Amino acid sequence: MSSDVVVGSRVAVVGGGVVGLSVAWLAAASGLAVVVVDPSPARGGASWVAGGMLAPVTEAWPGEEAVLGLGLDSLARWPDFAARLRADSGVDPGLDLAGTLVVAADGADAEVLRVLADYLAGLGREVRALTGRELRRLEPGIGPSVRSGLEVPGDLAVDNRALLTALLAACERRGVRFDRRSAAEVGPGRVSTTDGSTVDCDAVVVSAGAWSGSLHPALADAIRPVKGEILRLRARRGALPPPTRTVRALVESRPVYLVPRPGGLVLGATQYEAGFDGDVTVGGVRDLLRDAERVLPGVAEYALDEVVAGFRAGSPDNLPLVGEVEPGVLVAAGHHRNGLLLAPVTAEAVLAALRGDAPPESARVADPARLSAVAR
Repeated sequence: MSSDVVVGSRVAVVGGGVVGLSVAWLAAASGLAVVVVDPSPARGGASWVAGGMLAPVTEAWPGEEAVLGLGLDSLARWPDFAARLRADSGVDPGLDLAGTLVVAADGADAEVLRVLADYLAGLGREVRALTGRELRRLEPGIGPSVRSGLEVPGDLAVDNRALLTALLAACERRGVRFDRRSAAEVGPGRVSTTDGSTVDCDAVVVSAGAWSGSLHPALADAIRPVKGEILRLRARRGALPPPTRTVRALVESRPVYLVPRPGGLVLGATQYEAGFDGDVTVGGVRDLLRDAERVLPGVAEYALDEVVAGFRAGSPDNLPLVGEVEPGVLVAAGHHRNGLLLAPVTAEAVLAALRGDAPPESARVADPARLSAVAR
């Protein structure tokens, strides 16, 4: 990652999701004057509808060692990040240390988990294979059709909406200014907005999630929207309580996750290459509910409180883009499923670039220059 970005006292962060707010908070805490350009900070993007998993181990797969390494580094930063955020904001960001179960619904799904377990064991990661009976001892609500699974104590979760509330409060306490206009494009020293005005600055950080690709020519082919549908379920009186851990599952090769929240669950997530089509489909909701009921039959008694589609920011190689795209313009986007997980290490890498310092070692793999090198 280059260190010759324009370092100055005025920083414009385009995008008010978890990554943008994390960058803005740490930059302001270090003494920089920060403005966040976003019409709906904390509420308008994928961060608001996310499941909240901090799960580099259960997301791991052979061939994506760079993704795993970056995720593990950021996960290790999360306890201190959450504690500092709580102290700075006065709001509990909702970090959940209970761990994760990954379960298989049939023999083919169990074989996929066996491959994952062998791969992780080879990397020295802590996982424990469990039978269906052992899974049900840990989480009695898991259904009888679940064959086997893995316990991954190191993979955590966070309440995404509590986190965003805390970040917003911390930014406000640190003097971050919010400009609720929409950005149209960025360049060195400026953010042009859709109403024809300009926000002047010394450095720009593009962290607008799936919309980042439209803001600078270098990002046009590097970041794309990946649609996902997520449901929020509420445990009604008399229903079984939510599990104490995050439960990820493969059901006839379809991934599904159930993340506990106070009094309910977040259930997700479908994945489509559908551009910015924001409709929630009947088929997507049907599949999520059917698969969730197979894993946790008790969810049939829950209330369906919210159904929403969001847009993850995909990249060509599943790694984010974090670093300089031209002098005075940085990017912190393309995190796909891992925006919440990677927020701490991303924010530290951007702050290092703004200071002209070297980034964390693990973040070097996210340098956007790698994509232009491949294109050549």
